[in-house]
Amino acid sequence: MDIVNSLALSSPEILLTISGLILLMVCAFVGDKAARIVTILAVAALFGATAITADFLTNPAFELGGDAWAGIYRMDAFGSFSKILIYLAAIGCLIVTPKFFDATGEYRPEYPVLMLFGAVGMGLMVSAVDLMTLYMGLELTSLASYVLASFTRSDDRSAEAGLKYFVLGALASGILLYGMSLVYGFTGSTNYIGIRVALQDGLSTGALFGIVFVLAGMAFKIAAVPFHMWTPDVYEGAPTPVTAFFATAPKVAAIVIMMRIALDPFGGQSDAWQQIVIFAALASIVVGALGAISQDNIKRLLAYSSINNVGFILIGLAAATEAGAAAMLVYLTIYVAMSLGSFVVVMMMRDADGKQVEEISKLGGLSRSQPWLALCMAMMMLSLAGIPPLFGFWGKLVVFQAAVQADMVLLAALGIAASVIGAFYYLKIVKIMYFDEPAGVVAPSHDTARWAVLAVTALIVSPLGYLLIVPLGALASRAAAALFFII
Repeated sequence: MDIVNSLALSSPEILLTISGLILLMVCAFVGDKAARIVTILAVAALFGATAITADFLTNPAFELGGDAWAGIYRMDAFGSFSKILIYLAAIGCLIVTPKFFDATGEYRPEYPVLMLFGAVGMGLMVSAVDLMTLYMGLELTSLASYVLASFTRSDDRSAEAGLKYFVLGALASGILLYGMSLVYGFTGSTNYIGIRVALQDGLSTGALFGIVFVLAGMAFKIAAVPFHMWTPDVYEGAPTPVTAFFATAPKVAAIVIMMRIALDPFGGQSDAWQQIVIFAALASIVVGALGAISQDNIKRLLAYSSINNVGFILIGLAAATEAGAAAMLVYLTIYVAMSLGSFVVVMMMRDADGKQVEEISKLGGLSRSQPWLALCMAMMMLSLAGIPPLFGFWGKLVVFQAAVQADMVLLAALGIAASVIGAFYYLKIVKIMYFDEPAGVVAPSHDTARWAVLAVTALIVSPLGYLLIVPLGALASRAAAALFFII
């Protein structure tokens, strides 16, 4: 019965794994001409996994969750909420991808298969309650990501991005693994509950070093300062659909596992890591904002924007409370919509020859030639800046509110002050699109799939998004409560 229960609780990962293996065989026997059908089937598999996970999240029978596979995997509301975000982000990225590669003819069926296996790894990560399970999921995701970053063989920038991501990713994995070994050595357990119990009697110097190394390795994965150096180069060099994927699904998974690690096994020793998180939060906000100001490449600007937004999300983690965790999940949900919408606009920015337009200066006068595209981009930028009445304002508000409730008024005040810096480069893009002379470079886009995804994300970040406050807040609170259930 234990095996049956474990299979049922981990059914989303099992569904995606079986789907990925079947589609991999289709790739091998049918070849590149199966790329479109494999993409459609991969999207269907992700929708299936989303439906199963949504049932786990909303069904009262699963309210308390459950442990599987001898306690190394946990299905709870926290993991289910995170998986739904990951799967929906992957679906959005897959829908807009095929058209991007039409110009080069380099789209191959391996692409959606890699996305599926990456989703499996991310699912394992967010449901892991053992360091070994976490590491296996992390490496499965990383291996798929390295290949995706260098997917465009004809582009030297893509190969460079893949190599940089691989080298620095391997370094971060080594740091993380060393931290895990220290934690195991000084607590005698790799299970989260065992680690928490061992640390209740006090924190030794060795265990403290282990916590620092684990958090440092995770900081690389979420692109937090000072481990952010890979982000602008990889975001610029990787194919734009891959960059959109990196900025959404893996980002959610990395932040979520950092939350689970900090608040579950290390939750009893929050005083030991809160100062580290506070520094990373403020440094990420400032460095991300200052780094973006001088950028002329839209993908590099969005890379620094992601660093900036990670800083705001970490303010919720610094609070180390249930309200802070819920605020992080709300912010992550809104951030996925904003980031995906922004990169969809970038994908639609092509000249008359079909070449990607990445220079911000070439967006001049876009509002006059393509008013709807310019409007959507302006909404994404203003929402990322946290300017009301767009929904991005709500994400920042709940995070700052959680910090104030945790008596971190100074941290909230510094975050609000630093957010003003970030508003500058977002407003600069809006100014170029609406007030500069027309550059006449970006050609109209008629791709229905991209417009559909862009329309959905634009509706979410618009003032209509505030209609989601009650259901989104309720689900986020339920997920956060599950994370603190064993505490």
